[in-house]
Amino acid sequence: MGGFLVWYSLTIVSPKALLQYFKNANYWWIGLGLIFGILSHLSRAYRWKFLLEPLGYKPRFVNSTLAVLVAYLMNIFLPRAGEVTRAAVMANYEKIPFEKGFGTIVAERIADLIMMLLIVGITLLIQFDFIWQLLSKDFNPIKSIITIVSVLLFFVVIFLYIKKGKSNIAKKIKSFLIGLKEGVLSIFKMKNKWAFIFHTIFIWAMYVAMFWATIPAVEGLEVPIGGVLIGFIAGGFSIAATNGGVGLYPVAVAGALALFNIDKVTGNAFGWIMWTAQTSMVVVFGGLAFLLLPVVNKEK
Repeated sequence: MGGFLVWYSLTIVSPKALLQYFKNANYWWIGLGLIFGILSHLSRAYRWKFLLEPLGYKPRFVNSTLAVLVAYLMNIFLPRAGEVTRAAVMANYEKIPFEKGFGTIVAERIADLIMMLLIVGITLLIQFDFIWQLLSKDFNPIKSIITIVSVLLFFVVIFLYIKKGKSNIAKKIKSFLIGLKEGVLSIFKMKNKWAFIFHTIFIWAMYVAMFWATIPAVEGLEVPIGGVLIGFIAGGFSIAATNGGVGLYPVAVAGALALFNIDKVTGNAFGWIMWTAQTSMVVVFGGLAFLLLPVVNKEK
């Protein structure tokens, strides 16, 4: 899928033209965007301690940071594998039970989902017509209802199996879910709720700032605030849908910017520059974190 999308994007902006965009890019702006991205990662690592403290764990900030960076790296290769890796790293180096650590990460994702919905809501107020068109496109109510009912039935069957099952597998799953629940509920036991909220807002403000700061890197590219938010949302959904947004990110961002009369060539070129910058940051810092973890934790 990613390979096809890469090919499709390169039919819009040729490799030669794309290379020229990269050569002419203002890397001072790209660097500023990367600084915002790094700050978001550090804030995410620091925010994690607010969820772990109610469970009785106080991991070192350096390990939380390295775990977060490795998690982003793993997500490039396999979607959502980063969350599992992150919990596994902390289980190995900080002795935090995997299920509890993973539960706090799920709690984080709930907070992040709320922030994403908030950004969509703000964007809806600014660009209502576009959001409505995006949500209503190819909407099939009958198909959606069948899908929802099927998913609900599946989870009901799984729930009954775990609740009434006597097998070792059912008992292990039940034990895992209890630890997971404890981790998720830690969000309601925090002493520093306002600090957690501040960091959550800060993380997402840095995400948007990274996108915004990279726009001037492409000469002549001017996008209003509504376009920045719509482009950010489109890019965010593309990253969630594929491995790090490979191939899809430039196409999604270009499609969003096209609504503001940005030609597809420039939009795709910007998408590739933005994707390359943030992916390079993840690969470099994630790779360093992977190498540093055993060094920083020699005694363990």
